[in-house]
Amino acid sequence: MSFLRKDLARKIGVKEKHILEDEFERSIRRRYADWNFINSQPTRVKIALKLYIETGDLRLAQKIAKMNIEEFYELVKKAKIPIVIIREE
Repeated sequence: MSFLRKDLARKIGVKEKHILEDEFERSIRRRYADWNFINSQPTRVKIALKLYIETGDLRLAQKIAKMNIEEFYELVKKAKIPIVIIREE
């Protein structure tokens, strides 16, 4: 599996450790999210929350949800999705 990460990192021009960090961040968001709350939301909001969990892209998710950033951030907190940022340079 690591050869796939190395190949992907080379193709998209990032370091392999950043791919590992992204995977770790995603796993934390998935683990702590309140899936009952997320699945009870209207379709557009549910899709936006799931996109945020998978990518960490708050801006894109809030645009999909058609909410302003503050409203969407409050929704993320209600869904118990942690904000996780790990970057070593």
